[in-house]
Amino acid sequence: MAIVLFDGECHFCDASVQFIIKRDPQAYFHFASLQSEVGQELLARYNVPPTDSIVLIENERYYLRSTAALKIARHLQGGWRFAYILIAVPATIRNIAYNIIAKNRYNWFGKKEVCELPSPDVRKRFL
Repeated sequence: MAIVLFDGECHFCDASVQFIIKRDPQAYFHFASLQSEVGQELLARYNVPPTDSIVLIENERYYLRSTAALKIARHLQGGWRFAYILIAVPATIRNIAYNIIAKNRYNWFGKKEVCELPSPDVRKRFL
């Protein structure tokens, strides 16, 4: 099991979580928002530096930004797992595009005012 921490107020981040869920039939990933009590506890437990980025917690380690996204992609169905080859590109280079999207995500995709209730099957994957 791995845990994905995401910005619970971001439409793009929510869409990313839905994307992962649809391509993760084995339910390897579980989710919590960065803003939630569980999310804050996990950030503290793993000594994650202050971030508004996606965080992957896997095998007792945390990963941020593009590294987290690529490690997530590695477990998804379909051709997405092949994106993991980009891990060979230095993170400073990979994170340039990631940081541009992250910096502008509220302007481009908006901010959520209300949370949707997922189906019971999906709901049990949220911590």
